[in-house]
Amino acid sequence: MYWKWSRRFSAGDRTMKPPDQQSLFSTHGWQILPLPSASIRLWRGWINSVESDALYGQLSKELPWQQPMLTIAGKSHRIPRLQAWHGDAEAIYRYSGTTFAPAPWTPALTDLKSRVENVCGTRFNSLLANWYRSGADGMGFHADNEPELGSQPVIASLSLGGARRFVFKPNGGMDAEPVSIELGNGDLLEMAGMTQHRWRHGIPKTNRQVGGRINLTFRLIRTADRDKTFV
Repeated sequence: MYWKWSRRFSAGDRTMKPPDQQSLFSTHGWQILPLPSASIRLWRGWINSVESDALYGQLSKELPWQQPMLTIAGKSHRIPRLQAWHGDAEAIYRYSGTTFAPAPWTPALTDLKSRVENVCGTRFNSLLANWYRSGADGMGFHADNEPELGSQPVIASLSLGGARRFVFKPNGGMDAEPVSIELGNGDLLEMAGMTQHRWRHGIPKTNRQVGGRINLTFRLIRTADRDKTFV
């Protein structure tokens, strides 16, 4: 497990110090990640390694993986990972000029959705799956703050396979440094509250030898907000 706190940061009028790694991650169940102006929880080994390995093998074969083109700043390129979008029929997602229509839930994804909803205490109607095949695949820094996700979205992220570094970067105006954690096989991360407005997150590419990783991010697409915004 990995936690990197670049230096102390200020949260209002108090200074936050790096947490003790052993105490933060040794207790089974939800642990709070104390980032300022954020609501983030982490459950190490929420799914055991045997089930996680089996799910990685199953989903790598049965999901309709694609490598779509995205246009950013007028330039089009293929994303550096494979992707699949699943959900209820109305859970259409639009990002960077591309519309993602969901594939139906598979039995395995339906079961995982029910379990994640139970432990997070919220409802999800869609799932974005990303497959990082090696260290050459990654995710740029971004926030999941599209209008159809609502003003304070809850994003539940399940990691399967090889461990990868997950980095939070504060938005401008915050006296905070980037924070890195390593998300491993079966770990469940929940981001809620103002997290998407105050912080960006990403998966940096790496030259290290790392195993493939499938990340499942459960979301709730609010169709009324989407239809109001994209007319």
